[in-house]
Amino acid sequence: MIDPAIKQELAGYRQSIDNIDAALVHMLAERFRCTKAVGVLKAKYDLPPADPAREEYQIGRLRQLAKDAQLDPDFAETFLNFIIKEVIRHHEAIAAAHGGQIEQTA
Repeated sequence: MIDPAIKQELAGYRQSIDNIDAALVHMLAERFRCTKAVGVLKAKYDLPPADPAREEYQIGRLRQLAKDAQLDPDFAETFLNFIIKEVIRHHEAIAAAHGGQIEQTA
């Protein structure tokens, strides 16, 4: 039998983890909302889906943020690369769907 105090402490940590997971999902949704708008803009002006210089900068920046936060920089880079790959896939799909012809909105 688990000591009730330990069970309560564990439940508190798990509640915090659940809250953080929810915040991460909402933050990722907002990030992808913004990157979708970038994809539309790129398609409108026939820009390439990928921007290697931006990606390299972001990876370096994120690695430093991870170090400062005492998070494994390799993990942070792997996570960002996953997101970048998904964003590029979205941008390619947007460009293909619109054939580079995006209607301007007022």
